[in-house]
Amino acid sequence: MEIALIELGMIIGITVLISALMMFLKQPFIIGYIITGILVNYFSLIKSTESFAIFGQVGVVFLLFMVGLGLNPRIVSQTGKAALVTGIGQIIFTSVIGFLISMALGYSVVASLFISIALTFSSTIIIMKLLSDKGEIESLYARISIGFLIVQDLVAMFILMGVSSFSSGQDLKSILFTTLLVGIGLVTLFLFFGKYILPKVMGLVAKSQELLLLFSLGWCLALASLFYYLNFSIEIGALLAGITLAMSPFRYEISSKTKNIRDFFIVLFFIWLGSQMVISDVVRYLPAILIFSFFVLIGNPLIVMILMGMMGYTKRTGFLAGLTVAQISEFSLIIIALGVNLGYLGAGVLSIMTMVGIITIAGSSYFIIYSEKIFQAISKYLNVFERKAKKVDEYRYHDPDGNYQVLLFGYNRIGLRIVEAFRKLKMKFMVIDYNPDTVLEMAKKGIHCRYGDADDYELLDELKFPKIKLLVSTIPDMEVNALLIHKMRKANKNAIVLTVAHQIEDAVKLYNIGATYVIMPHFLGGDYTAALIENYGTDLDKFIKEKVGHLAHLKQRQEMHHTHPHIEKN
Repeated sequence: MEIALIELGMIIGITVLISALMMFLKQPFIIGYIITGILVNYFSLIKSTESFAIFGQVGVVFLLFMVGLGLNPRIVSQTGKAALVTGIGQIIFTSVIGFLISMALGYSVVASLFISIALTFSSTIIIMKLLSDKGEIESLYARISIGFLIVQDLVAMFILMGVSSFSSGQDLKSILFTTLLVGIGLVTLFLFFGKYILPKVMGLVAKSQELLLLFSLGWCLALASLFYYLNFSIEIGALLAGITLAMSPFRYEISSKTKNIRDFFIVLFFIWLGSQMVISDVVRYLPAILIFSFFVLIGNPLIVMILMGMMGYTKRTGFLAGLTVAQISEFSLIIIALGVNLGYLGAGVLSIMTMVGIITIAGSSYFIIYSEKIFQAISKYLNVFERKAKKVDEYRYHDPDGNYQVLLFGYNRIGLRIVEAFRKLKMKFMVIDYNPDTVLEMAKKGIHCRYGDADDYELLDELKFPKIKLLVSTIPDMEVNALLIHKMRKANKNAIVLTVAHQIEDAVKLYNIGATYVIMPHFLGGDYTAALIENYGTDLDKFIKEKVGHLAHLKQRQEMHHTHPHIEKN
């Protein structure tokens, strides 16, 4: 036991160093965990292999529990047809093409099936983190992406059921019966329980934060054990436990409470996964690794772009959504590891897919981070993926030939009051926002608006900047605001340009490149509070009157589903 603890401490120390390197390279930490495992195996740093394997198995359980917590089925309904068609279509095309590639490379039918399935699924966790970091989680392409990624995960859940059924030695007919009837029956039962019964139980449990934590962990392990007892895998039980809790109003508290525990075991799982790789296998199977990686990095996005183009989306929406499937997921690696454990696959396949995971996760991360620059570079070659007719994602309510005096980028929060000011001054204005729901809501109110991102060069080229007298951006992104200032100053040097910044350094830079005034919400909040104190002093009645007006304004924002942004510290 002492040796296992010493080895664990040494491994965590190596992981810290590798993870720091990943942070510097702007890569997901999951890559660092796998690389740590590869180094641990290469230098034979683990002697207590059984203990480490147990940690890895527990890591799988908590990983899928975490995935389940993020899989609220209601999200799919928000993107409807686009999520279902793209999700199911991409699964079919990727799995078929992946199977043919595997067979062409000389793999058996069974191995090709496992490989094709592994190539199909993309990582919901990684994509949501990258989209959140970019501040684009509410954009149309992000919503569609999350929608079809959830569809993928739900399909993966049933595939896990089918794969685990093979371990019981049943024939294909029995497996289909078990998976389709018993499996679907169990899933339906627990989803019903999660929607109608569990929330009431959680309401009682949540009165104590410690009890909420214990109940969540107990629920996860109980369902994992139940599914194992019913000859399914513990992984599917853990996933379903997370999904049922995801429908609870306490999902965020549960996620916060269990985060540190599950993250620790998840780290150990990916380290264990990396430790199963054999360096000689990587060299031996390098052609297969490169072919599969190329297919995932290029082929998967092309499939999504084709499907979204057929549904009438613009090439930009299809391209950005396509980049989110340019990697394999944790499901892929778990399915391959399960195939190895059941004896259907050799360790070489696990080495291949783990390496494909490293390459595609790293590559897709850079794709998403620099998606706009990549799109601008190849935009003219993507017209083939776009229908010539009206695009379904070009939400607009404005006069295309209108001579607008004012442009406002971003309606939520700050923009709401700014629009009120425009109306009082009777200025002809148009609002541009990247949230489709916001655009439709503005259209209902008769506000001239259109859907779009402020850093979309093609959109900016359509706008008549020379005629604009005032440009306001409520987007707190330094690069986006710099682009808007550049476009405005190039077209009209006398226009007023107002932008937002949260950091003093950014505000100074924006002033230096041509901003007329930079709004700093945190400082303005302090200034406004000081002004209230100076004007009202200790007059309680005046503060009560201010409170009543503020409450009415806050209720208006609640009705519009506005939330206060979470600003990360640098």
